[in-house]
Amino acid sequence: MTTKRNPMKDRVAIAGAASTGFTAANTGRSRTAWAAEACIRVLQECGLHAADVDGIVGSTPEAPTMQAVLGIPEVTFFATPAVPFVNHIAVAAAAVHSGLCDVVLAYHGAYRLAWNTSAALRDPFRRSMAMGAAGGAPPPPESVNGAIGYTAWASRYLHEFEAKGVKREHFGLVSVNDRTNAGHNPGAAMRAPITLDDYLEARMIRWPLCLLDMDVAVDGADAFVITTAERAKDLPHRPVLINAVTLGMTGKNQEDQTPSLRDHGQQVVVKALRERSDFWTDGADLYYPYDGFTPITLNWFENSGWCGPGEAGAFLEQHWDSAANRIVINSKVPVNTHGGALSEGATQGSGHVREAVLQLQGRCGDRQVAGVRTALITAGGFFFNAQGLTLRTD
Repeated sequence: MTTKRNPMKDRVAIAGAASTGFTAANTGRSRTAWAAEACIRVLQECGLHAADVDGIVGSTPEAPTMQAVLGIPEVTFFATPAVPFVNHIAVAAAAVHSGLCDVVLAYHGAYRLAWNTSAALRDPFRRSMAMGAAGGAPPPPESVNGAIGYTAWASRYLHEFEAKGVKREHFGLVSVNDRTNAGHNPGAAMRAPITLDDYLEARMIRWPLCLLDMDVAVDGADAFVITTAERAKDLPHRPVLINAVTLGMTGKNQEDQTPSLRDHGQQVVVKALRERSDFWTDGADLYYPYDGFTPITLNWFENSGWCGPGEAGAFLEQHWDSAANRIVINSKVPVNTHGGALSEGATQGSGHVREAVLQLQGRCGDRQVAGVRTALITAGGFFFNAQGLTLRTD
C-alpha cells in the first residue's frame, strides 16, 4: 500500500546549505570537527545563531554531541537517522511540519574509516576506532552484502540484459560524467579528468566493478537549515521547497534476499514519489541519481522512467554531450553536477542534496545551470536504503 497523501508539500523549505569541501586522504581532524565547521558555516550564511536552532538531525556525529559542540542552548527535537541523507531530510521536514520544532540544523560528516577504505588504518586514531567497532575480532566470513552485494548484482545486470547490448562501458559513462562535473567543483576530492579508456584500464576490484565504479572515501561535511516555508522567506537565500520526500523498502530487503532487479527499494520509492510530487522526469531541470556504485545509477535511470529496463546504457549514449564529456538529458538536464559520490566524494547522499539546493538558489558559480527551478533526487541503493526527494523554488 502506498499513500498519496502529502500534507507538507511545499510547506517546509531548505533555507541554506553549506559544505567544507572533501579530501580523499586521512586528515588531522575528527569527524566532529568537520561537521561542526559545516554547521557553523550554514548558520552564518543564513544569518542565524545557535540559539535560533530548536531541532538537530544528524548521525555522524550523533545529535547530542553536535548540540554540545555548537553550544545550542536547548532543542525540542533531535534525531540520529541512518544514511543515506534523504532520511535526514524526511525526518527534519516532518519535525518542522508537525510543530515539534521550527528550525532544524541537519548535517552529515563523511569520514574515512576501515569500512570504506583500508588506507584509513594508516592513521592510529582511525585504526583504534576500527578495532573498537569490531571488538578487536577478525572479520567474519565473506557474505553477499555491502560492496560485494553490488558486484553480484552488477554481474546479474550484465547477464540479464546482454541481449540489449549492455556492457561494462555503460558503467564507465557514469564514472566519466561524474569526474567531468567534479572538475568544475572546487570542493570535490577527485577533479582530474578521465576518459572511458581510463575507466577500462582501472584496477579491477571484483569483477565486473573496478576502482572507478566505487565511491571515494573522504573527510568533510555538509550542513543544512530546514524550516517552514514562511520562515525561510525571511532568510537571505531563496527558499528551496520540499515538494515530496519518501523512503522505500521491500519485504526482502537484504542484498542476498532481493528477488530481482525488478523488485527492490527503488521501485517503491519511484511509485510513492511520483504520486506525491507535482513533477517528474519530464518536469525536472536537474537530476541527481545515487552513484555509490555505478550499477545503482543505471538502475535509477531505468526505474525512474527515463528509459526502460536494460536501456540505461543506450540512454546515456544517446544523451552524451561529446564536446562537454558528460551526460545532458535532452540537451538541457545535467546529471550530478557536483561530481557525485564517485568524484566529489562518498557523502552518502548529502552532497547530492546540497548541490541541488545550491543550484536552485543560484549559488554554484561557474557550474551554475541557468534557469533551474526543479530537482529530482533518487538516493540510496537497491535494498534497505532507497530514497527519493523532489525540490523546487517559486
